[in-house]
Amino acid sequence: MATTERKPLLLDFEKPLAELANRIDQIRELADENGVDVTSQIRQLETRAMQLREEIFSSLSPSQRLQVARHPRRPSTLDYIQAISDEWMELHGDRGGYDDPALVGGVGRLDGQPVVMLGHQKGRDTKDNVARNFGMASPSGYRKAMRLMEHANKFGMPIITFIDTPGAWAGIEAEHKGQGEAIAYNLREMFRLDVPIICTVIGEGGSGGALGIGVGDRLLMFQHAVYTVATPEACAAILWKDASKAPQAAVALKITSQDLKNLGIIDQILTEPSGGAHSNPLEAATILKDALLENLAQLQSLTPQERRQLRYEKFRKIGVFTELG
Repeated sequence: MATTERKPLLLDFEKPLAELANRIDQIRELADENGVDVTSQIRQLETRAMQLREEIFSSLSPSQRLQVARHPRRPSTLDYIQAISDEWMELHGDRGGYDDPALVGGVGRLDGQPVVMLGHQKGRDTKDNVARNFGMASPSGYRKAMRLMEHANKFGMPIITFIDTPGAWAGIEAEHKGQGEAIAYNLREMFRLDVPIICTVIGEGGSGGALGIGVGDRLLMFQHAVYTVATPEACAAILWKDASKAPQAAVALKITSQDLKNLGIIDQILTEPSGGAHSNPLEAATILKDALLENLAQLQSLTPQERRQLRYEKFRKIGVFTELG
């Protein structure tokens, strides 16, 4: 059976890279046909392509970072869990009769240590995205997450969460089932847990949907991920009645990892592979695993009381700033 390679999904600002890659391929083909050695020329063009990729991804605007965070081939929660864990068993259900596929979780081992890992899960294609509601969790998803976190706390297992959602599901049915209460309950309960909690924004962290599993001792964030109170499109529609002003809203919202690090909201930025996490998922997973292990070792040196107090103080400080001049 003939196989076909998956075509790369290019973002607008990646087109110069694709054009240069095509040029390199064309030169290679012509050289092979004519028996000409163009090794040095190819090496120069590949070096230029690498430099161009670095230049492009080091100067992305907030709206361009949002495109990277939403890239359909960006590694998901399950991708990272499978890449970094020694063992993994997914657990289902909220003990209320529902199981939300938009929020997944279970028990596993990270470098030999038992942990509970959970996070939002988007789909890989349209059918999968519809099944997982585009990573927008329902109340049952947040109740399942809390059930898993209670399990972790009971058995002394650290909790690791992965945030990647445009927001919690805002449908009428979700409201009927207690969406606001489910998220608020998680916010309150995560503050009292004794075990270490590390949260990582791996893609798009949106609104209360992100916060429902986002209260932790450490908040990590990938370089090209975003974390925001509302999507730029929603913000633009609310403020200016014009969703086309989303790029302007993205700047004002301070959604990038560097903005949030400067504001003291996140604790650590995880550098992504050149071209974004989707360009080299295994390298991105290695970066994530190393950061998780480092932070986990630091947190486990503290007592539960010390962790709870520092967790409380961390979130009390958010939003406090000083204007000069």
